[in-house]
Amino acid sequence: MRRLVLVFAACRLIAAAPEVSKVEPPNWWVGHSLNPVRLLIYGKDLKGATVKCAEAAVKLGQVQASAAGTYLFVEIQIQEDAKPGAYSLQITTPDGTATAPFELLAPLPRHGRFQGFSPDDVIYLAMPDRFANGDPSNDDPLVSRGLFDRRKARYYHGGDFQGIINHLPYLKELGVTALWLTPVYDNVNHLNEREKYEGEAITDYHGYGAVDFYGVEEHFGDLALLKKLVDAAHTLGLKVIQDQVANHTGPYHPWAADPPTPTWFNGTVENHLANTWQIWTLADPRAPASLQKSTIEGWFLNILPDLNQNDPLTAQYLIQNTLWWIASTGIDGIRQDTLPYVPRTFWHDWMRAIKREYPDFRVVGEMWDEDPALVAFFQGGRAKFDGVDSGVDALFDFPLFGAIRRVFAHNAAAEELAKVLAHDRLYTKPNLLVTFLGLHDTARFMNEKAVRVDDLKLAFTFLITTRGIPMIYYGDEIGMTGGTDPDNRRDFPGGWPEDARNAFDSAGRTPEQQAIFEHVQKLMRLRRKLEPLRRGSTLDLIADKQVYAFARVSGNVAPLVIFNLAADPATVVVETSELPIPPRIVVGNQVGNSQSARSWHDELGIAPDAQWQDGKFMVQMPARSAAIYSVGR
Repeated sequence: MRRLVLVFAACRLIAAAPEVSKVEPPNWWVGHSLNPVRLLIYGKDLKGATVKCAEAAVKLGQVQASAAGTYLFVEIQIQEDAKPGAYSLQITTPDGTATAPFELLAPLPRHGRFQGFSPDDVIYLAMPDRFANGDPSNDDPLVSRGLFDRRKARYYHGGDFQGIINHLPYLKELGVTALWLTPVYDNVNHLNEREKYEGEAITDYHGYGAVDFYGVEEHFGDLALLKKLVDAAHTLGLKVIQDQVANHTGPYHPWAADPPTPTWFNGTVENHLANTWQIWTLADPRAPASLQKSTIEGWFLNILPDLNQNDPLTAQYLIQNTLWWIASTGIDGIRQDTLPYVPRTFWHDWMRAIKREYPDFRVVGEMWDEDPALVAFFQGGRAKFDGVDSGVDALFDFPLFGAIRRVFAHNAAAEELAKVLAHDRLYTKPNLLVTFLGLHDTARFMNEKAVRVDDLKLAFTFLITTRGIPMIYYGDEIGMTGGTDPDNRRDFPGGWPEDARNAFDSAGRTPEQQAIFEHVQKLMRLRRKLEPLRRGSTLDLIADKQVYAFARVSGNVAPLVIFNLAADPATVVVETSELPIPPRIVVGNQVGNSQSARSWHDELGIAPDAQWQDGKFMVQMPARSAAIYSVGR
């Protein structure tokens, strides 16, 4: 008996009191529509714990510990009369007690926040690390020494939130209305040895290798500075879109070695599927289940742990995390990475949670494929063959991106643009598709073989005048070059004090850069001036090998957009019987009968005046040119 007592006493000496290292989310908001909230508490020796809260405003629900005792899930119900303040949780085991800090906050004022985005907007994509260095003190932080080197394309270069704040007036001057930032999650503090190129390890400067979904990358700043950035943007009338990743974590996330539940991931580090990228199988009810499974559950690059959204605890964690970022910062939209590789049932629940709290908020998903039918399958608004409506507002228009590159950079037939747009019938809301000339995962437009500045200007003219929500990748407005990743992610010239030129200022741009910038500015002004360019329906008028002409129709106003992509001038005659032109029309300062001859002025100032006579619109278009004529009452 004495021996048993001694053994028991020795075991008690080995046992340790519970420890708490982190609480996620660290706070929530009174009056929030998501309630109860499930906390994920990190620590040690949490198995078998009981949890109490002294304040009656927080009612505790289910408590669940991981098998290793390193995580504790605690459900809390926030009462209607709860007030902002600290609400600590007491975690007790037979071996001791620990405190888990938690805070309730008052919600941010709604005015000027959570606005969403629409065809009235033009989005600007910037990578924080590559746009501008506003604070050299965070170039090589103490916690992550050795990752900063501008000479290496896959190392941190020093761009940060302060650099973006400093150059918000530049974005306003350009004419964009929304700013999309690539992920700001905290990334690993050492070299990523699991993803190598030419035998060399990289850094996760791009932000897509999260090790803490509630942390901010120290190379960029902190949460307070991110909030300052969002507020500063809003003050200038700029919306902010955050890049989020619900599909996977970075390879060094602590969960990879110690997941909170056995099914937190699809597989384990030692035993998992590699992603096979067979997105088409997800829209095909007859596709092989094995291919569907590897597409949904496979690990990107065979190294990025794939989160299992079919685990209810994982799903709630991800939904809460999204809502936390929105409520904490006041952002207006989300760009969701790798959208199709996550079950659409999850997106349905995720979107419903967002819209319940923030009805005007918008989400655009990355669905990288040039098949319009496949892209349309992932847009919300109606249930598909499986009965699931993803609810996702918008998608990137990769089909149109491909056509833009072929037509304007490789001299493909102009009618390719119309043929892609003819698939708009497949989308629930084609006007919410985000259109673009390039982005951080593609080679830049000016990197295409034999492409010229005039080709880029033509492409921009189409981008800003066609349906959808235009997006500009940082530096394209000055014709930056760059091949595939990471060459397409060069530093913006002038974002660093040591740069030879400062392209943020007109004096620092080359003549070609200034010409592109001014052309984009002019297009932005026209888009603001001519409401149909933003909200009008599209009416194709001519679509052949060299000429594409269309109208953007809204009420009795229908701006005509004409492209002559031939190497020679061309006489373009547009039959306008389908246009909603009233008996008497206003053209510039002229008022006349629609049957009389009148001359109209090209808003871009490139093509000569056009003639209107006997129901036909005629113009002599210069070679490789575009024109915009404002038609209507």
